[in-house]
Amino acid sequence: MRKIFKIKGIDCANCAAELERSIDKIENIKSVSISFITERMVLEYDEKNEKELMKQLKKVIKREEPDAILEEF
Repeated sequence: MRKIFKIKGIDCANCAAELERSIDKIENIKSVSISFITERMVLEYDEKNEKELMKQLKKVIKREEPDAILEEF
């Protein structure tokens, strides 16, 4: 499945790249791409356990970028 999110509050492009690497380590994530300029995150993942995956995603974002806000398009 592929979803696009609005992600606000990331300080710089390097922070976005670090967050991308951390999210990519989550089980069942196929790919992730974060654009600091457009404040968009494109996420491709395996649909099984989607609820748990989203919980893990939010946890990683909170840990890496506490001021970041994630919204679905």
